[in-house]
Amino acid sequence: MPRRNAEKGEGNLGCILWVVLLAFGLLLAWKMIPVKVNSSELYDYMDELARFSAGKEAPEEIQKKLLSRSRELHLPLDKEHCSVVRDGDRIIMSVEYTVPVEFPGYTFNWHFKHDLDRPIFIV
Repeated sequence: MPRRNAEKGEGNLGCILWVVLLAFGLLLAWKMIPVKVNSSELYDYMDELARFSAGKEAPEEIQKKLLSRSRELHLPLDKEHCSVVRDGDRIIMSVEYTVPVEFPGYTFNWHFKHDLDRPIFIV
């Protein structure tokens, strides 16, 4: 009876390709998930400021807090791309920044833009 090479379990090329794909996926996750988490934390902080500080503090103070928090989160936000405006009974915040995510041989520039428009509840 003739033996078939495909049935001997010697197909190592497929296993190697899957290991390389898995390693590439893990590298992507390792580099990109912290950036996304920090960006989400900044947006949550914006929402928190809009809910609790907008009625008590000047927009300039809120902007300073946003810039300080972005430095803590290692996000490259500058004053020119961070705006806080009080319009009547609403607070409007906008931030825009680009985070360079470095991979071996390539740098991906991940652009974020967060806009927030909330009513001010004065208690």
